Amino acid sequence: MQANLETLGRLERRLSVAVPIAEIDSEIETRLKRLTRTVKLHGFRPGKVPYKVVAQQFGPQVRQEVLGDTVEKSFGEAVRQQNLRVAGYPKFEAKPLADGANAFEYSATFEVYPEVTLGDLSQAAITRPQLEVGEAEVDKTIEIMRKQRTTFEATDRAAEAGDRLTINYRGTIDNAEFSGSSAQDHAVVLGEGLLLPDFEKQLAGMKGGESKAFEVRFPDDYHGKEVAGKTARFEVAVTEVAAPRLPQVDAEFARSLGVADGDLAKMRAEVKANLEREVKLRLKNRVKEQVMQALLEVTKIEAPKSLVDLEVQRLQQRMRQDLVARGVQVKDDMPMPPEVFEKQAQRHVSLGLVLAEVVKANNLYPKPEQVRAVVEEQAQSYERPAEVVKWFYQSPDRLRDIESAVMEDNVVAWALGAAKAEDKAIAFDELMGGKQ
Repeated sequence: MQANLETLGRLERRLSVAVPIAEIDSEIETRLKRLTRTVKLHGFRPGKVPYKVVAQQFGPQVRQEVLGDTVEKSFGEAVRQQNLRVAGYPKFEAKPLADGANAFEYSATFEVYPEVTLGDLSQAAITRPQLEVGEAEVDKTIEIMRKQRTTFEATDRAAEAGDRLTINYRGTIDNAEFSGSSAQDHAVVLGEGLLLPDFEKQLAGMKGGESKAFEVRFPDDYHGKEVAGKTARFEVAVTEVAAPRLPQVDAEFARSLGVADGDLAKMRAEVKANLEREVKLRLKNRVKEQVMQALLEVTKIEAPKSLVDLEVQRLQQRMRQDLVARGVQVKDDMPMPPEVFEKQAQRHVSLGLVLAEVVKANNLYPKPEQVRAVVEEQAQSYERPAEVVKWFYQSPDRLRDIESAVMEDNVVAWALGAAKAEDKAIAFDELMGGKQ
């Protein structure tokens, strides 16, 4: 086998390989002879089919299989000889095999992983947000839980913020209806911002049974391009105004949160424990995000396009799955422009390459005892922790997710020691309102 390597770009390579025809013909003959001992053909006893008959019937198929296996094997050998780290999938092109040729030739075009030189984190500033959960935070959380369990009761008074209105409406632009211009028995809570502000403003003060007509101008940057910047005339009828009713914080409320005996003290203790876990996770994620961003900023690398393309495909697939999970009907030909995911894919791939180098350079691989500790911690939130631990260790894939999380924790701990890290208090509302 002969192999020649060309450099086409910073990361792109082309490997031209030639394999002697004699080797291929020998392997084809070996496989055909093996077939004569096992193949079953009408008119012949098993193991007694003549070689010429087998070669005539199965020769082309066996030849294709051998050529495929030859490409796979020779490419692997050539890559090892050249000490290459192939990124993504190579593009193979075989040269036409001329009569009397001495070698089977093909080329493989691919990208290699970039050399990653870690930057200096010593000047990077990382803030460790600090927050201790107290009674005030528990009170705020319980209030949120009350609002989540809001019920509505019909009222005769005029609608105000927080009320749920049931409406029928019809809209037109230049006397013509448009997409989404009408609905029956549509429920909306005033103040939630799900309607255009000018539309919602017209509903305030209306009572059940009242109707009115008004005009609303759609913003120039409205997502529906066919109506953006245009003025529509709406006719609206309010069929019901319902006032919100929040549940009392009593034994029944406690039972709705899973406290069987309705004990309010026990309920507060459980709310606090769950809140502490959530706060701990959010604080941890804020620090991790800062560390990851700092690593990307100090380490400049070029992400292989082949890996970015694969990540774009993964993100597209995940988007489809998320839409389906939310009950959205997704057609196979639904357009998902790759450029929408390009930036995120670039970041994921670059970060993965940087993290791999950080882990390798500083021996930050997850230790078995670290993995076990995380598994046991996660299991504590279930009724039968021991069974949950066993469940994790029954699946390499589940454990792999834990190992990946532990590895990231190790990287964060290392980075905090290398960078300029300082503690800073954070407000409860800021932490819980942030997108984590």
